[in-house]
Formats: sequence, C-alpha cells, structure tokens
Amino acid sequence: MNERKPRVEPVDPPMIPFALAGIAGFAIATLVVWLADAPQRWVETCIAGVLVGIPGLLTMIVHDRNRKRRRALTHPEFRVTEVTEPSNS
Repeated sequence: MNERKPRVEPVDPPMIPFALAGIAGFAIATLVVWLADAPQRWVETCIAGVLVGIPGLLTMIVHDRNRKRRRALTHPEFRVTEVTEPSNS
C-alpha cells in the first residue's frame, strides 16, 4: 500500500467576481445609508469602500490574467474549449 496519492491542487478561482461583489455591496450600502439619513461618517465609509474596491478590481484583473498563464504553464494538457450544444437528430 505504498501508492502515491495524486497531488491536490490548491483552489484558484477567478477573483474578478469577488471584487465586483464587494464594490456592489459597498455601493448598495452607500445608497441604503444615505437614504436612511445615517450619520455622514457612515456614508463616507461606504464611499471609501467603493473607491478602495476599484484598485482592488484592477489588481484582480491582472491576477486572473496571470492565473490563466500559470495554468497553461503548469497544466499544458488543460485546455478550455467552447462547449457546443448537441444537435437534435
């Protein structure tokens, strides 16, 4: 029973959706806090979240671009192809 187990690769999901979700969450929070007539500091905090999210989104765009390149280098057999719908014959 000295079989080698296959190496488990770490999860490396696309990060752009997470960055967009964070920006959208802060944008919605800004609107809710502003409409609720909350303290100005809360509105400023939400706006800061949106503004800080923009460079984060740009960073994740670069990360995902490099992720595709790394995947191609480490797993040359892995190729993304378009899925065609089966024909109804």
